[in-house]
Amino acid sequence: MAAPSDSSGSSGPSDPSRPPTPPAPPVREIPERIHRRRWAILSTLMLSLLIVVLDNSILNVAMKTIATPSPAGLGATQSELEWAINSYTLVFAGLLFTSGLLGDRLGRKKVLLFGLAVFGTGSVLAAFAGSPTELIVFRAVMGLGGAFVMPATLAVLMNVFEREEQPKAIGVWAGGVGLAIAIGPIAGGLLLDRFWWGSVFLVNVPIVLIALIAMLILVPDSKDPRPGRLDPVGVLLSVVGLVLLVYGIIKGGQLADFTAPQVYGTIAGGVVVLAAFVVHQKRSDHPSIDIGYFRNPAFCAAIAAIALVFFSLMGVTFFIVFYVQSVRGYSPLQAGLLILPLAAAQMIFAPRARLAVDRYGARAVCAFSMFVVADTMVGLLLLDVDSPIWIMEALFFLQGAAMAHIMPPVTVTVMQALPREKAGSGSALNNVFRQVGGTLGVAVLGSLLSTTYRDGIQGRLDAMPSIPAGARHAAGESIEATLGLAGRLGPAGRSLVAAADDAFIDAMHVTALSSAAVSVLGAGLVLAFLPGKMGPAPQAAEPRDERRAGAAR
Repeated sequence: MAAPSDSSGSSGPSDPSRPPTPPAPPVREIPERIHRRRWAILSTLMLSLLIVVLDNSILNVAMKTIATPSPAGLGATQSELEWAINSYTLVFAGLLFTSGLLGDRLGRKKVLLFGLAVFGTGSVLAAFAGSPTELIVFRAVMGLGGAFVMPATLAVLMNVFEREEQPKAIGVWAGGVGLAIAIGPIAGGLLLDRFWWGSVFLVNVPIVLIALIAMLILVPDSKDPRPGRLDPVGVLLSVVGLVLLVYGIIKGGQLADFTAPQVYGTIAGGVVVLAAFVVHQKRSDHPSIDIGYFRNPAFCAAIAAIALVFFSLMGVTFFIVFYVQSVRGYSPLQAGLLILPLAAAQMIFAPRARLAVDRYGARAVCAFSMFVVADTMVGLLLLDVDSPIWIMEALFFLQGAAMAHIMPPVTVTVMQALPREKAGSGSALNNVFRQVGGTLGVAVLGSLLSTTYRDGIQGRLDAMPSIPAGARHAAGESIEATLGLAGRLGPAGRSLVAAADDAFIDAMHVTALSSAAVSVLGAGLVLAFLPGKMGPAPQAAEPRDERRAGAAR
């Protein structure tokens, strides 16, 4: 029998006294100087992410104050308040993909610094807006800055962590998103208790300054070394298509009617333009994004799961605010505190989701978690006018824990499906579907809530012939409008308050069941297409290898 060779590769006999040669450490793709400060870099990225996500949720608390006449507020109408929110969403969603491409081409750090500077400038302008119109415009400026910040944070993350640590880092990143969504109302309530309405925007400025300084010192720049030629037609089609699609969704939610021509016409126009974008990308010899990645069922399932999770999350946080404040009578600050279990669970479990995925596989973990989300939606049927509030708290904690086991693995699937040099594009796709899913959740579930509520309260309003028809119609728009009418009626309005509460509870239950159905659909997609293990993704390596081979030739 031939003697085994030693670790040096010689064919002679091995020395029994020689200790075994330890295995060579894995080769790192990230330079050591960057690897050493990776967690400090992630902390800086989290700070940037926090203000962008937090600002959306913090504004909801200030709406009533901004609606009051000057000098306490701006005297904004309901339509102006809606556009103060939607102008941000529209610009943000429309430019997400473009900002990701620019990050890959120009450098993610440069794009991130630009986005933070614009976001901070928009925050100052919004804080001192003198009219609702100015507030709407300055919120759009903030959306422009946010669109350049959000994708860049995830793209930088992918370029400072080695592949084996990326699931943990993405878990921390996902936990930060959940935290920002929940603490926004709390921060807004605290600020409005002590300062004027503009403080909810001005609070961003010191955070932006700290993030900019930390970014300059800590965060390395990275970009695609071979970005290829610009694709202006593709960029234009993506912006127009996304803006039309999101505008149509927002308008449908405002009208509570997706059958209106201006709604379905705009949505259809967005879909057509985005379809033209896909055709152009397939035919172009220098596409903005390789459409071939969408032939990967796991990639598509992960993208769909992101959209469906945020559909449920944003839809629920939309209608639960009305339940807590309008039906149960809690203050905005108390309402924010009541949502904390959702954020706490995401903070606790998102960084640890990889442990469950390593043991059971992404498919099993994500599918089970989707079913848990659906179960918690069904559990909202236990809530009524005087149910113990701990039931809602327990449901929120379970829901947050489930979502914490969905977002990190599906985000890892999306980001590791693309080469590291295309991290900006991958992050942009991740955030586009997240934003569209969340916007669709608020619009569709909000529309369903509004329609079901009107059907439930209309009979009670029709039984009040002494109230003008126009006032009865306006009172049926929402529970807030009904309670406003009841308040003007004095003691005679008490029975209307009870009817409004009952109608809203019924509408909330119908909406929660619809959200549960969406979560079950997501579980089915995950079961069918998501991989069982989060192992190496060959589709990420192949394009890189092919380019290297081409360069060698």
